[in-house]
Amino acid sequence: MSNNLYIAATGPRSGKTVITLGVMELLLRKMNKVGFFRPIVQDSEGVDKDITLISSYFDLKIPVSQMYGFTTEEATELASRGKQGEVIEGIINKYNQLKEKCEFIVCEGTDSISASASFEFDINAEISKNLSSSVLLVASGQKTTVDETVQSVETALASLKRRKGICLGVIITRTDPMSGKEIIKRISEAHADEGLLLYAIPEDTSLRRPTIIEIVKELDGTVLWGKNHLNRHVHNFNVAAMQLRNLLPRIEHGDLIITPGDRADVIVACLASVSSTSRKNIAGLLLTGGLVPCESIAELINGFPDVPPVVSVQDNTFPAATKVNNIQAGISPFDKRKITKILATFEKHVNTKKLAQKVITTKTTIKTPKMFELELIQRARENRQHIVLPEGEEERILRAAEILMRREVVDITLLGNKDKIYKKIKYLGLRLDSVNLIDPPKSEFFDEYIQSYYALREHKGITPEYAHDMMKAVNEYATMMVFAGHADGMVSGSVNSTAATIRPALQILSTKPDCSIVSSVMFMCLEDRVLVYGDCAINPDPNADQLAEIAISSAQTAVVFGVDPVVAMLSYSTGASGSGTDVDKVRQAAEIARKKSEKSFPGLKIEGPIQYDAAVDASVAKTKLPQSEVAGAATVFIFPDLNTGNNTYKAVQRSSGAVAVGPVLQGLRYPVNDLSRGCTVTDIVNTVAITAIQAQSQKGVKYDD
Repeated sequence: MSNNLYIAATGPRSGKTVITLGVMELLLRKMNKVGFFRPIVQDSEGVDKDITLISSYFDLKIPVSQMYGFTTEEATELASRGKQGEVIEGIINKYNQLKEKCEFIVCEGTDSISASASFEFDINAEISKNLSSSVLLVASGQKTTVDETVQSVETALASLKRRKGICLGVIITRTDPMSGKEIIKRISEAHADEGLLLYAIPEDTSLRRPTIIEIVKELDGTVLWGKNHLNRHVHNFNVAAMQLRNLLPRIEHGDLIITPGDRADVIVACLASVSSTSRKNIAGLLLTGGLVPCESIAELINGFPDVPPVVSVQDNTFPAATKVNNIQAGISPFDKRKITKILATFEKHVNTKKLAQKVITTKTTIKTPKMFELELIQRARENRQHIVLPEGEEERILRAAEILMRREVVDITLLGNKDKIYKKIKYLGLRLDSVNLIDPPKSEFFDEYIQSYYALREHKGITPEYAHDMMKAVNEYATMMVFAGHADGMVSGSVNSTAATIRPALQILSTKPDCSIVSSVMFMCLEDRVLVYGDCAINPDPNADQLAEIAISSAQTAVVFGVDPVVAMLSYSTGASGSGTDVDKVRQAAEIARKKSEKSFPGLKIEGPIQYDAAVDASVAKTKLPQSEVAGAATVFIFPDLNTGNNTYKAVQRSSGAVAVGPVLQGLRYPVNDLSRGCTVTDIVNTVAITAIQAQSQKGVKYDD
């Protein structure tokens, strides 16, 4: 089931607010908690007319500050400093906070934050991708030719396609009946096999009518009488510059009469006509020039039983009429008549049942690198774990620790010489006031850890003196903290070798009962999805049993991190098409993995041997392995050896621009992860968050020795 929809327009004044109202209405018939979100709003204080409209009319009971990501001013300022990534990250963070409170979120795209309509849509396409949202496209047919409207839709669809986004349908608004049919016909023919829902909603001139209150705000007017009727719609305006005998026959229902404030004859006659059954009812009076009726006329007006709005403005008659003519009518949450008309028009021209079904059931599988990284942080924060970082004197570790603690992702313990760490923190200007620092030889648990380590390794012939020396080493001490329950996980490797990280973990923590080896996976964050590669860091040449174990462990790790596991065990041959020692090893491993998964992971889909192209590309899969449930749909890729795995992940990373997160170790009883010595601060933050999530998933698991 889907949990969001992104409504995006191909250009300005598209009528997407009308579509948003209709979509919100149909979704609220089916769900209790539907939220509304705008990634970027124009008002510098976050007061957005569409948020106000949707929130008020549907009584969402969500604070306005939670319904948008940035103001245009904030987003532009960040982008001008080259921090576009922070804009996307901030939008995702705000969206995710709202998502926790809602069953479904309707997102409405930006409003003219750029000069180019196509560039504007590119922004919305990028945001929708990062929110993993399908898109409902809205285009206006007003004041454009059929060719121009179709071209704007095609440009938007191409932008979505480049980002591998999903478009549910296209709604053309503000059309005339003939052009609307032609536009729909041409789009339908061009995208016949894509299942797009296509609708055209004709122009309704009544929706363009401003209310008196909108005119008051636009002209900075003062309401003299009729404050209870400010939501009246102005159908037309009439400048009263002629004598009454010529003016009165020209007054139509809903006219706004514009006249200088000293024209007592026009004012009295127009107000009198309101009470007459033989005259059309006006919307109100606009008095220009800053002039107001004299005292005697005001007294007369006060005697009328039901006075329409009478508004005074400073502008002279012609400028005032020009401003009224140029007002772009909005939709007020209190304008029940207009909203009712909008919803009725929407339901008349859109198959709401079909649209609702598609909106609710279409779920995108898009997961961008930024989404994956932010999900790691968010999940780690939900149940804070205590992670020990033994390389506490390293600058990158300290910078990462500050980020993690400021964002309240985990609790941190740093190991090392306290004086050196304090000096480096001060030198770098970091805020790590509450971080826990331990110098292992001076720790209150030092002797206890020596005894525990000696007891664990005595059968290997070590001496108490050797155990004493080992506990001075930060990796050994950190691992013992995890073993003793004084920390939930450990991350090391920024200055130490992989062996220095894994060896104490194997000696002290050992592997899980169902695992004979420690292996690893890389999370490969492509433009639109996350794949799992294993093993790319630990085992040089696993045998068939070990390869099967790596497959099961990798699938389990995928589940922990929100990736639906579909396992492809890779080789240079697909199915029964080839033979050889290496292919036979993979074939045997796949069979072993299937049998093991029947107990430990029922329902797990495994295919092998299979080539990478057949595993990842649906069109290739149809040719090479058409009956397979895995071919073309794999998410977990198991490489036959370290040489293949390590080179493949680096080739994909460098060639496609994918973000590689890891390696993530698996198979240990408690989470320990190894960093690359070339790691960045971001790498460290991600790895700590991963370790915390592993710790969350393993809490409460009991192992029988």
